[in-house]
Amino acid sequence: MTVLSPAAAREAHQLLAEFSYDLRPVERGYANRTLYVNLGDLTIQSKPVTEEMKRVFTGGRGFGLWLLWNGTRPETRWNDPENELVITGGVIGGISNYPGSGKCTAVTISPQTGVPIDSNSGGYFGPYLKFAGWDAIEIQGKAEQDVIIIVDGDLGEVRVETAPLEPVDTHLIARLLTDMYGDTPKEKRGISVVSAGQAADHVAMCGLNVSYYDPRRDEIRYKQAARGGAGRVLRDKHIKAIVVRYSNMNANSNGVADMALLQKAGQRINREITQFDESQNDMRGTGTPYLVEIMNRFDLLPTQNYRFGAHDEAHKIAGDVWKPQFDRRGPDGCWYGCTMACAHAVNEYELRSGPYKGQKVFVDGPEYETLGGLGSNLNIFCPNDILELNFYCDTYGIDTISAGNSIAFVMECWENGILTKEHTGGLDFTWGNTDAALELLHQMARGEGFGLIVGQGIRHMKAYFVEHFGADAAFLQDIGMEVKGLEISEYMTKESLTQQGGYALASKGAQHDEAWLIFMELVHKQLPTFEAKAEALHYFPIWRTWFSLHGLCKLPWNDIIPESNKTAKEPAKVPEHVENYTWLYEGVTGVKVGIEDLMLQSERVYTFQRIFNARCGYGTRAYDYPPYRAMGPVTELEYESRQERYDQSLINDAGINIDGMSTAEKVAALRKYREDRYEMLVDAVYKRRGWDMNGVPTLETVKRLGIDFPEVLEVIQKHHKS
Repeated sequence: MTVLSPAAAREAHQLLAEFSYDLRPVERGYANRTLYVNLGDLTIQSKPVTEEMKRVFTGGRGFGLWLLWNGTRPETRWNDPENELVITGGVIGGISNYPGSGKCTAVTISPQTGVPIDSNSGGYFGPYLKFAGWDAIEIQGKAEQDVIIIVDGDLGEVRVETAPLEPVDTHLIARLLTDMYGDTPKEKRGISVVSAGQAADHVAMCGLNVSYYDPRRDEIRYKQAARGGAGRVLRDKHIKAIVVRYSNMNANSNGVADMALLQKAGQRINREITQFDESQNDMRGTGTPYLVEIMNRFDLLPTQNYRFGAHDEAHKIAGDVWKPQFDRRGPDGCWYGCTMACAHAVNEYELRSGPYKGQKVFVDGPEYETLGGLGSNLNIFCPNDILELNFYCDTYGIDTISAGNSIAFVMECWENGILTKEHTGGLDFTWGNTDAALELLHQMARGEGFGLIVGQGIRHMKAYFVEHFGADAAFLQDIGMEVKGLEISEYMTKESLTQQGGYALASKGAQHDEAWLIFMELVHKQLPTFEAKAEALHYFPIWRTWFSLHGLCKLPWNDIIPESNKTAKEPAKVPEHVENYTWLYEGVTGVKVGIEDLMLQSERVYTFQRIFNARCGYGTRAYDYPPYRAMGPVTELEYESRQERYDQSLINDAGINIDGMSTAEKVAALRKYREDRYEMLVDAVYKRRGWDMNGVPTLETVKRLGIDFPEVLEVIQKHHKS
């Protein structure tokens, strides 16, 4: 393969639009303006960030949703030119005193769900965008040809340029653009690239890759804002990449109010990481793969499309397998000063398939979600097979969760005779067939074959298989592991009613970053009543929203457990770390806050996003139900695999005499009991959140939160039911 030189690529660029702006320092966490780029008419503008915008929406995801709301209409669909892709950093993001402070959030109308998606990523883009002068970049319209957007925080310029020669796949374009705009290691480290691979030209389940330069390894690393299809939107707008450059990073690029307070918080958690990480979750050594063994032990590891929760081969892809394979040439933080250092990778992996066959590549990951989705859920337990799938998902831009669940759905349909080789173009989807799974990914990238169908996700496949293959719609609904069009992340929820609600009640679709409550309920037995479950489904989604307002990673909050947690009244909230975040907010902004203030920031944005869903036609009770497999056994095989457990549930929980009942009758009885309990949960959660029984925030709630804008009131009045 001929390698395109940076000089040749740059020479082929043509300048389409240019905008100069004054360079000015960030003030207490805010650049105080947002960048608007319209690729249709090639306008570039600066928009002010008002004090009212800060008060109501805080920053980060809040800014993204507000800009998207004002830039679109209720009728806007994901591929309309007026749909926007907004990428934001956050108020606290970019500090180097505290781990996990380099996040950005992408917001857009999702091609998978039809509602706003928020998806967060590590890497350097969010902080660099802010330090370059912008609290958000808001992109609207469609270019007539492939373009690159450059935000140059060194020169104070924004440029839109044609990009006729650059490759699309992330591992190539991120390297090329980093070399194009940076000559020395220091200059390269000042560059971050947002891109999506060639699959994003064709299928919905594609996210954004966000790069950062690793000087110790001379590698371009990347993290993903993978969920909900933001990469598909990027490529639909004919954007090959967004490049931000900022070479003047220093310890106070955020212009903070009280550096000593940030240092106080940082010293406390860094001391805990040093003392406890290795004996707790070993994030610095193993990272998220440590979860495989734990989930398997507690019967929570998705296996064969979530039919089962454990497998006797899971040890083959567990954390202790990956730890010795990870490259140790340098630290693994994905932002300056991140002592969690959990962004591990495998070096010199030789590809065995696809367009890069025979090449040795650097594979970022695999993370737990990839191991669950592309490993156990497909009955694949070969580490090299998972690395191959991981690499191609990343460089093609494909979300590993959506890909894993969609292929698992296909494999179960194959097992049940719903699909044959006539439907799949000759591919055999027996459980564990890695070659078939890989070929699907390559077809997604080429935009052809059965992969083009699978790549649109489970919601699309359910309708397609019913219409074209005569499949049973009810069965597909039961086994299709998606909510609102977004595939469920990799945790079994059959025995956790609260986690079922955590997935199905999430505004963007089923994603664990909103509420991960399985251990609270199943292991620690902390949520025995509907009142307790509803309280957890109020507090934790709102608290977790707060991180996306500020450009922060959640892992330092709950993957390092301080000694003070032993005596904490509510240990699941990790109160010492919550106190750290009040210090961080005050240290950056100068505003003294308590936990109630932080929760109010989040509740405003969380509630507004729910109303945004309703404006798009989806944010009501009808869309808050998981597939039944998330609640209990769909098939007799599933029931009989855990018969003692399910029999006891019928006897002890439902109060049913099961003597003489067939397995089919037991399946039906258990289903009715669990579906009734889910309805009771939804009622309790809506009441606690201040929503009506249709799932729409009440007038009293939006007034209390100060988001009672006329257009918001119009939406809730339209959907309100007594």
